[in-house]
Amino acid sequence: MQPWTFVLIGDPLVKHQIRVAAEAEERQNYEGGRLPPHWREDLAALGTGWQKPFLETVPWIVVVFEQRYGVRADGTRRHHYYVKESVGIACGIFIDALHRMGLATLTHTPSPMGFLRTLLGRPRSERPFILFPIGYPAENCQVPDLQRKELHEIMVEVTASDLARQGAPLHD
Repeated sequence: MQPWTFVLIGDPLVKHQIRVAAEAEERQNYEGGRLPPHWREDLAALGTGWQKPFLETVPWIVVVFEQRYGVRADGTRRHHYYVKESVGIACGIFIDALHRMGLATLTHTPSPMGFLRTLLGRPRSERPFILFPIGYPAENCQVPDLQRKELHEIMVEVTASDLARQGAPLHD
């Protein structure tokens, strides 16, 4: 069903409006108490704050919207299945394609994001899912030195013997 819409923004005025609105929401998160202390503490290690100047300096912003339902030609609703899963997969493929082209992006999800639907004139059937600022990496950009989990921390192999030891029912 491809329940997504990718909205491309290159117009400087629209990017400015997105920045102003995103920073207003983010400021409430960081300084207005919307984010719990443990969340702000985790974000501090990344060096982020409510200011988002990159929203104006990148050549492009792509905002991905999830389509909660479709609309048929006769105006009736068409139910979409597995919307978040489908949109998440499409976004992952999009990130990979950007990186393969030598472009840089990051996932940005100002919270709440409802202002994007209004600002970009999207229908009620769509809800903002994620925002991607896109461009070439700046010469002086710094990427946080994040430690990835080891494979054994994220993967578990399960065998029929394991399930039998746990008393799980096995079916033919």
